[in-house]
Amino acid sequence: MTESGMPDMSALLAQAQRMQEQLLAAQNELASAVVEGSAASGLVTARVDGTGDLIGLDIKPEAVDPDDTETLADMIVAAVRDAKANAEGLARERLGDVTGGFGTGDVPGLPGPSDVPGGLPGIPGTPRPPDSPSGPVGFGGS
Repeated sequence: MTESGMPDMSALLAQAQRMQEQLLAAQNELASAVVEGSAASGLVTARVDGTGDLIGLDIKPEAVDPDDTETLADMIVAAVRDAKANAEGLARERLGDVTGGFGTGDVPGLPGPSDVPGGLPGIPGTPRPPDSPSGPVGFGGS
């Protein structure tokens, strides 16, 4: 505060700049993170990056039954959902440290990523714009 009781704008701007740098660093860290999720006691394991994009899928041979591909498909979907949920948790943890919960949906009355039209770029749980890539063939990107 200044002597007149007004906030020190230069101090506020410096604090905002530091927060922006910390947020950018956290987003970069998330982009390079790899998070796993699994289904059926590890028969299917999905890997996503920190933004929730599917980057790998491991299927153990005993999970494959040529006469029951529907169960395998269900296991894949469950593993991908688990991995994406884990990535969202990581994002809330990392970004919440920087933002104090603002923009993560953790502060009552303030919007979270899925509340903002078009989402918040690079934050899992946000809807993708219609023209964004959906990931590998056969998998929806959101």
